Amino acid sequence: MTHSPVQRLAAETLGTALLVATVVGSGIMAEKLAGGSMALALLCNTIPTGAILYVLITMFGPISAHFNPAVSLVLAIRGELAWPAFGPFVVAQVLGGVAGTLLAHAMFDQPLFQFSATARTGFAQWVSESVATFALVLTILGTMRARPDSVPVSVALVITAAYWFTGSTSFANPAVTVARALSDTFAGIAPGDVPAFIIAQVLGAVLALLTADRLFGWRA
Repeated sequence: MTHSPVQRLAAETLGTALLVATVVGSGIMAEKLAGGSMALALLCNTIPTGAILYVLITMFGPISAHFNPAVSLVLAIRGELAWPAFGPFVVAQVLGGVAGTLLAHAMFDQPLFQFSATARTGFAQWVSESVATFALVLTILGTMRARPDSVPVSVALVITAAYWFTGSTSFANPAVTVARALSDTFAGIAPGDVPAFIIAQVLGAVLALLTADRLFGWRA
């Protein structure tokens, strides 16, 4: 079935909104219930994120399920997303992410409009974001080739793992990074730290594309 551009943009917007609402909302809930344990709070943030990714990609996959400008960029380079559609996809993802943050704040009786004060900067954080995005994009490209029906679970698992094996807790998504800058909660990132995160994420995505080309013999 062919879906219209409006349907695809709607899927990207709604999917990214639900993803960010889950990330931010579960972070707020984790802070409330973890009793000061950072390890428990991170676990409480990780499980819902992995779970919602599986659901969203399974549900929206037949329409459009990037939810991530870095993924859209890679697929545009590969010719699987038309370049004229790339800009609108990014706008839809960012707006959806912001809407998800506002929704999470509303659900937990938080001020709707906030800016995070959580500093996330430095070489280790930037390397972590490159590695997390590299792992995500390589997982998508490799699984699309080997077992397309396993993309939802593979993405959910790689992000779940990266929450714990990266120092940045794996944002791996420019739209989510922007949205999380608007939440002064467990999931937040200071706005001034956002540009370096996005640069690192794009670098990781491009490196994953080049690696996939070498490993799988694909050309964009």
